[in-house]
Amino acid sequence: MNASSPTTIDVTLGARSYPVWIGRGLLGDHARWRTMLRGRHALVVSNTTVAPLYLERVAQGLDGLDWSSFLLDDGEAHKSFANVERVLAALAGLGATRDACVIALGGGVVGDLAGFSAACWMRGIDFIQMPTTLLAMVDSSVGGKTGVNLPAGKNLVGAFHQPRAVVADIDTLTTLPVREYRAGLAEVVKGAAIGDEPFFAWLEAHADALAARDDDAVAEAIARKVRYKAGVVARDETEQGERALLNLGHTFGHALETAGRYATLLHGEGVAVGMLLAARLSERLGMAAADDTARLQRLLEKLGLPVAVPAGMDAQQLLALMRLDKKNTAGKLRLILWRSIGEAEIVGGVAEAQVLAVLHEAIAPR
Repeated sequence: MNASSPTTIDVTLGARSYPVWIGRGLLGDHARWRTMLRGRHALVVSNTTVAPLYLERVAQGLDGLDWSSFLLDDGEAHKSFANVERVLAALAGLGATRDACVIALGGGVVGDLAGFSAACWMRGIDFIQMPTTLLAMVDSSVGGKTGVNLPAGKNLVGAFHQPRAVVADIDTLTTLPVREYRAGLAEVVKGAAIGDEPFFAWLEAHADALAARDDDAVAEAIARKVRYKAGVVARDETEQGERALLNLGHTFGHALETAGRYATLLHGEGVAVGMLLAARLSERLGMAAADDTARLQRLLEKLGLPVAVPAGMDAQQLLALMRLDKKNTAGKLRLILWRSIGEAEIVGGVAEAQVLAVLHEAIAPR
């Protein structure tokens, strides 16, 4: 795929649809995305890391509108109700009406919080996702999930609120720290692991190019992951069934993130370790072969991602956090596991003893 020629992928939800644009120079392509703003008010939500780099490019496209910006501090810990209240206060100060638009310029934290705030203001106004991290481009910016964290767990409060458009400018990845970039690759791997074994094989073959941030390889990986997710979201917008498969590794991963107080692991790193734990549990339950677990671990390691539970974590605490997962039903663990690479499934009533065994084995001194 040629990254210099933008690709458009439509997310279709019945009579509704919105474009996901992927390519270079898109933040400055004002003629493309300005048409998505219906009213005269706009609030750009960003953070103190991203705004100095890219806010001016977006601002140039807002000429003639009544607009302002709201900046968060950087990091998962700031995806809070307190900051939602501040965003809503900024909308009130702007005099935002029901045809106003919130623009999320940043990574997943910014996108989740800005989208949730847009869902709340006057019971729902437009928002546009302008993801600046790989993880946000391939996952959180597409599909309409928004939310905030609580001390009890991640994303326990939220709303389904679809964006008007997603503007994925891969030029922003040039300023992304290596660790953040690699965390995004975990979500790319996840999509392939769930339901696209040929894509998984493509990732194995192009791992070196992806690690080196080759523009064409990165653009191709983003497009393939977004197409896959768009299809799932179109069939199950509010996660009543198939969409839950997109949470492979997330029940373990969110518990790891929460146990580390959102300071030990990035989200994508938690997903990487979580996927491997889910694969090991699948193997333990007799669902999957050890060869597939080993293949997943090799790819994660080749992409520079963690594959071990951070030191000092407790298996019982992690299990307690997993009990809060939104997929659970009737007090029983409901996990996304797999039969093989590209063949994930939802498994209910998973015995906690089996999960504990996997966690203890992973935490044991190595």
